[in-house]
Amino acid sequence: MKYPIGVQDFRSIVEDGYVYVDKTALIYDLVTNGKIYFLSRPRRFGKSLLVSTLKYYFEGEKELFKGLAIDSLEKDWKQYPVFHLSFGNHNFSNPQELAESLEAFVAKYEEIYGRDKFAINLGDRFKGVLKCAHDKTGLRCVVLIDEYDKPLLDVLDISDTIIENNVEKSLEEYNRNILKGFYAVFKDADPDLQFVLLTGVTKFSQVSVFSGFNQPYDISMTAKYDALCGITTEELRSVFADEIKELAGNFNVTEEEMWLQLKRHYDGYHFSYRMTDIYNPFSILNAFANMQISDYWFKSGTPTYLIRLLSHCEENLNEMVGKYYDVQDFVDYKADVEQPLPMIYQSGYLTIKGYDHDMQQYLLDFPNDEVTKGFISLVSANYFNSKEQPSTAASQMVRALKQGDTDKYRDLLTSFLASIPYSARRNENEREQERYFQYTVYLLMRMMSVYTIYHEKQTSQGRADFVVETPKYIYIFEYKLNRPASEAIAQINEKGYAREYANDSRKLFKIGCTFSTETGTVSDWMVE
Repeated sequence: MKYPIGVQDFRSIVEDGYVYVDKTALIYDLVTNGKIYFLSRPRRFGKSLLVSTLKYYFEGEKELFKGLAIDSLEKDWKQYPVFHLSFGNHNFSNPQELAESLEAFVAKYEEIYGRDKFAINLGDRFKGVLKCAHDKTGLRCVVLIDEYDKPLLDVLDISDTIIENNVEKSLEEYNRNILKGFYAVFKDADPDLQFVLLTGVTKFSQVSVFSGFNQPYDISMTAKYDALCGITTEELRSVFADEIKELAGNFNVTEEEMWLQLKRHYDGYHFSYRMTDIYNPFSILNAFANMQISDYWFKSGTPTYLIRLLSHCEENLNEMVGKYYDVQDFVDYKADVEQPLPMIYQSGYLTIKGYDHDMQQYLLDFPNDEVTKGFISLVSANYFNSKEQPSTAASQMVRALKQGDTDKYRDLLTSFLASIPYSARRNENEREQERYFQYTVYLLMRMMSVYTIYHEKQTSQGRADFVVETPKYIYIFEYKLNRPASEAIAQINEKGYAREYANDSRKLFKIGCTFSTETGTVSDWMVE
């Protein structure tokens, strides 16, 4: 089987014999039940392939769709004038890049369909060429814009400015205004439009780039289209059954065990209240192509803009995840407001893990092990600024827990905390000191995602700070600040945190750990 890794052109996939997970029934539903759409999905989730598939469909390339679901659904196969624009290959930190790329886009189609001689500015020219195309072909136009938000993401939260009409503006504001004027064309051009789709990672708020025209139908969290990009459980089992079997053989495990490993590492994305399991297509295809489970998606790009935003935020990651939010708290995002939560969700580093129907709220958390380990490691390196890499320290701690060596774990934790510069620690007041140690432990624990780790695990009488389950051992951690570790052990016993493991055959450790605000590291340790 040939895997279309890095191949985003639908024609190439079909003609060159790559595997294609058939999404055309959903595509047909999309094009026959609406007109102007917006879709947000994380990077490398198949947005560009979706746009390419729509392009060939609207161009009437019937032969490319032989044997697919849409082949029996579509009867007319008209050849619409298609306007396709992708911002993916541009660097918009160059102030002139956006205007020049839009100019080239409009000029290209003016060469094909003609130019409105009365149109002067770029927006009027775009509107004019849409009308010319409609008049020339007798069919309304299709506009497909991929990575519409890259001109904003490239300059998000950077200090570069530009002078426009004697007024200094940030590049973010400058690019946003250009896009706002360009997209405003869709309102007046409505009679000449058959279908419009804009895709991107982020959904910027309604007072931003979309405010100049009628709001597109945002299908990013619509249950009917939640599997439009990505690979569902059913698709994985039916299309890639042989690959799962081969991968299981390579790892010398059963097919079911291999399935569970793939699920834990790549599954977990949900894009609606329906909670349809979606696998990251880039990672899963790479895993089959290489016959190896690795962090392919995370290694393919670094979300530096998120790190910049997190540095401004007063909330820590542990205070954001595992909580219920109203939809508007994390769907709409305004580029000049420093709120990282929507960006983290829309970029794929958090996902929906539960839905409260009564409150109409979504539970957010990390989707899978690949994302948890990668993103936490990236955040940790920036947060700690320690001499030792947090990921290296975490991997050593993993080995200590695997061996049941609590003394070694204590020594590793003590050494790592001691390597963090004094200036990086929070010393404003007792509350901030406590938050520092809570966040430090949280980041280290989440990096050890090779094991089952529970943060603030609820019991009938309280919540354990952390519980770590390995194949041979169970660790219950309770942390204190400037107080004896014996108090932590007493709390574990009094609250019955270990009660549910009474019949578990694995060896159980109750660990009390005290941090000192004076030394910044472990000052007392007790194991029972």
